[in-house]
Amino acid sequence: MRILIVEDDRKIASFLIRGLKQAGFAVDHASNGVDGLELALAEPYDVALIDRLRHDKVMTPVIILSAKRSVDDRVKGLHSGSDDYLTKPFALSELVARIHALLRRASAATEPTRLMVGPLVLDLLTRDVTRSGKRLELQSREFSLLEYLIRNAGRPVSQSMILQHVWSLDFDPQTNVVEVLVSRLRTKVDAEFPGKLIHTIRGVGYVLRAP
Repeated sequence: MRILIVEDDRKIASFLIRGLKQAGFAVDHASNGVDGLELALAEPYDVALIDRLRHDKVMTPVIILSAKRSVDDRVKGLHSGSDDYLTKPFALSELVARIHALLRRASAATEPTRLMVGPLVLDLLTRDVTRSGKRLELQSREFSLLEYLIRNAGRPVSQSMILQHVWSLDFDPQTNVVEVLVSRLRTKVDAEFPGKLIHTIRGVGYVLRAP
């Protein structure tokens, strides 16, 4: 999942970027509203941590991060079009939980905390992944790729689509990082099990489907 952060405080921005990347998100950062709006209009973000996009018809789910703590301020923020409001300072775990809640509401998921394809189960809250009951040890980027493939199960996704949703803007699309990551994920998800889940579609990309 890909997140846009608009934050002019370098210390807070660094904290958010580091923490959200560790939580498995792809993160882009803008230090001002103008650059943030330009990114939001150009890129497919799943959640934005910003409060000035609704006026420009950007419908990405929005969380306001504000030092203003009064009830009136929170009410104004929500009425302005944001989907949630979190006051500074805040715990990163709470922010991650609120992001997942927004993603569930946006997708209208009926089983919001677990994603399943055949024998493969991914738990978004505990970040546990199992296949046929056996736990798979995935690194953060591998988890993010698998989540993206599961959310698009049965639909082919291209390398550029994976780059957009699993990596940030600072990755060169000409590199082979996608092939390397898919290969690592296949080793963990498919190598020891009968029936392959991750398939290559020549000239198109990859698809995950039940065996």
